[in-house]
Amino acid sequence: MGLSNIEIAQAAEMLPIVQVAERLGIPEESLEPYGRHKAKVSLSYVDSLKDRPRGKLVLVTAVSPTPAGEGKTTTTVGLGDALTRIGERAMVCLREPALGPVFGMKGGAAGGGYAQIVPMEDINLHFTGDFSAIAVATNLLAALIDNHVHHGNALGIDVRRITWRRVLDVNDRALRDVVVGLGGPGNGYPRESGFDIVVASEVMAVFCLATGIADLNERLGDIVIGYTHDRRPVTARDLEAHGAMTAILRDALAPNLVQTLEHTPAFVHGGPFANIAHGCNSAIATQAALHLADYVVTEAGFGADLGAEKFVDILCRSTGLRPAVAVIVATVRAMKYHGGVDVADLPIEDVEALERGTVNIVRHLTTVRETWGLPAVVAINHRAEDTDAEVSALVAAVERAGARAVVARHFAEGGAGAEELAREVVRLCAEPGELCFTYRDEATLWEKMRSIAVRVYGASDITASTAVRAQIRRLQEEGYGGYPVCVAKTQYSFSTDPKLRGAPSGHVVDIREVRLAAGARFVVMICGDIMTMPGLPAAPAANTIDVDDGGRIVGLF
Repeated sequence: MGLSNIEIAQAAEMLPIVQVAERLGIPEESLEPYGRHKAKVSLSYVDSLKDRPRGKLVLVTAVSPTPAGEGKTTTTVGLGDALTRIGERAMVCLREPALGPVFGMKGGAAGGGYAQIVPMEDINLHFTGDFSAIAVATNLLAALIDNHVHHGNALGIDVRRITWRRVLDVNDRALRDVVVGLGGPGNGYPRESGFDIVVASEVMAVFCLATGIADLNERLGDIVIGYTHDRRPVTARDLEAHGAMTAILRDALAPNLVQTLEHTPAFVHGGPFANIAHGCNSAIATQAALHLADYVVTEAGFGADLGAEKFVDILCRSTGLRPAVAVIVATVRAMKYHGGVDVADLPIEDVEALERGTVNIVRHLTTVRETWGLPAVVAINHRAEDTDAEVSALVAAVERAGARAVVARHFAEGGAGAEELAREVVRLCAEPGELCFTYRDEATLWEKMRSIAVRVYGASDITASTAVRAQIRRLQEEGYGGYPVCVAKTQYSFSTDPKLRGAPSGHVVDIREVRLAAGARFVVMICGDIMTMPGLPAAPAANTIDVDDGGRIVGLF
């Protein structure tokens, strides 16, 4: 039996973070070390990079996720190491793992096998405290809202229309809906509220889209926390909360520098989920990396229909970032799953089911290449049980769709196993291309949502209740119609039904709820049954995590 991910990570010989920074030309005085192997890079140094030329941005996305896992983060890390191995100056940019999934169903999120970022335990647990800062800033605003109401409510906030929720970095279904302010007049006014997971917080989205301290402060001030009795929006600025929130987040906004197992530099910073938020690491980290390296490999959460769409339509619109190429991660197991095979039977060879399931990768390829205009390559994340017949069938299906598929063995071999993929990425980066958005800026919110549903999800139309339609019209009339749309839906299907595998078409996407994220400057359309506070599974990953007698963490992914 091979080594586990954590055993591989703990056996790694890491370079001191100062040496990793030296490879990028970052002076030691611009680092704020957190021990020997991780550090923040000062915002003043990041700001000094803005006039340097930019490298090429490589976007790693994937097929629709399956219970077997596709290894998108692993591929991102392996590709970064492979680019370094073939002589390119490369960096990796990833999101920080959230404790909710780490202790819940998914486990850690620092890559896997011999394609990991380290120190793995630190990154998967508290890291540099960024998520704690985001949680405190979010909950400070919640406390200031209730405090304002308690002390006279000069702004006339309608307590029935307070939309701001508290957050926690643990999956806890019992906190989805709560009543606060119980216990008498000294405890405030009772009202219904609830908790979201930190990665679903608007502060997380603001944090990852902000271009600097001033922009962070401005965006935090724009956050709408609720409405008055006459339906006027109330902002964090009205409560004079944004300054203190900025102070809490000031140090966290500096990017976190770590390394891969093969010492490729990596920024790991920020972490909104892609099924309930925009799913990209911080813009500050990606922008800085592009000025420090010739190739920057980053990922967008979940499948291309969620993560890549938001990367293009939200992040790229907001920041001017432009990927040169997209890498779509697929596995033999995923194609068989989308072809109707049960999880328990995935290790069994089934070429016919795989070929049925390739409709999923073809749909994603079509969207990436034709809707967004990006050159694309499919990375087949190889597993030991994949048969030659299955791999050949997947390669052939991708070729029939007009693209190339490359088998990558980075999980077992590290960067050496992804060198062919790296060379193909370099080749595609030299091809001319121009990024296209899914919808026009001038389109209405309804039209934007419909464009995503039809052009990306393969739907025939969208629908919403009378109340939701009225809310969308009201946001349009209040001046928020120019914002992009951030769709919250299941990651497991192009539709809003997680059980519809493959590439369903002709379905209708129902908008169940609409939320304004004025600080993040997008409008969230919640479709289907999606939770912004997940629950723990029957056997959570937390049950296997422990610390041995020597103080080493065990059982972490």
